[in-house]
Amino acid sequence: MVALPDGRPQVMSPSSDPHRSASSVSRRHDRRAAAPPPPRPEDPLLTEARRALTLCNVCAYCTGYCETFRSARRCPSLHDVDLYYLAVLCHNCRSCWYACQYAPPHVFAINIPALMARVRQRAYRVYAFPPGACGTRDGQGGVMAVLIALLCVVGVPLMTWISVPPEILYETHQGPGAFYRIIPLDKMTALGVTALAFGTLPLLASALRFWRAIGGRVRGPRLKALPVAVVEAFTLPSLKGGGPGCPDHDATASGSRRRLHQILVAGVGLCLLSTASASAFHHLFGWVAPYHWFSLPVVSGTAGGVLILVGALGLLWRKKGADPRPTALETLRDDTAFLGLLIAVAGSGLALLLARETGAMGLLLAFHLGSVVGLFLTLALGKFRHAPFRLAALLRSVLERRHER
Repeated sequence: MVALPDGRPQVMSPSSDPHRSASSVSRRHDRRAAAPPPPRPEDPLLTEARRALTLCNVCAYCTGYCETFRSARRCPSLHDVDLYYLAVLCHNCRSCWYACQYAPPHVFAINIPALMARVRQRAYRVYAFPPGACGTRDGQGGVMAVLIALLCVVGVPLMTWISVPPEILYETHQGPGAFYRIIPLDKMTALGVTALAFGTLPLLASALRFWRAIGGRVRGPRLKALPVAVVEAFTLPSLKGGGPGCPDHDATASGSRRRLHQILVAGVGLCLLSTASASAFHHLFGWVAPYHWFSLPVVSGTAGGVLILVGALGLLWRKKGADPRPTALETLRDDTAFLGLLIAVAGSGLALLLARETGAMGLLLAFHLGSVVGLFLTLALGKFRHAPFRLAALLRSVLERRHER
């Protein structure tokens, strides 16, 4: 209450009191600050995956086909992280599609193989390192991988053709150090090691981020479970489709896709042995490449290149004419680009071996080096991402099974 100039008292309203007005504004501000933020809008892809897997948990018919459905029943809440884990754990054997009574044209429209393929692509982008490295939309990482690989496959031979004089590039070089007369050893090593580091380090960091998300609350001795997960990663029991194999083109199951995967992995392993043994020959014994036909680097590299060609071409053939209904067509780009790059690496390596004592050796060496550099640089962007991610998912699966027992 205040006095007017004529002495009459006046009662002030709360809004006219400067002290009360400030305090009420402060309280309203505190209430607004304490209010929870508005909920984030639901992701349509994850919402659909949660709906479909919830129905799968209720039905439980496909639990005998693979570990994905058995693992889904262990996480009934199906949080986003669980969906990413289950999508990466899925090996896309497609047995569930042909067995599902709720597949289209049923009103439930359950399509687990295509749905898991799309969520898998989302997981690669969400856990990419550095964040945003795979773009802001699903599939952008695959586009970048294709562009980088093409740039390397074309750019390295082009730079070699420009920088090496024709009388050296097209000359027949024989004996120790023949390769290094075209591209010096220090430049070849620097290019390969740099590309490998740029591809491997983000890949491992991404897989570690994924493991921390999916495996943080899983109990059990990780070191004891890791060998089991590694064995399952190589033997691929989930590609058995519950026993008979993978039905790719129709409901007829076949074990060929699983065998082709194993052939491809064996070929990559032999090529790694070839590279490691050649490095040991050079740095430990002072033996300079190219090596004779029956040396360990040449024998293992030749066998590895042949196996890679057989596995990659066979997998491409299996994809050709595959049933499009359980297929997420937008995810095929990564698969075909990675297999094509492996074919380029293996094919150019075998061609270089056959023509290493001819005038074509120089350009074949540059093409082989460019394809290898392209493969290394795109390890964290292309299809190869599934290898460490799937190992992390298999490790969680092994831990859950042991804890359940």
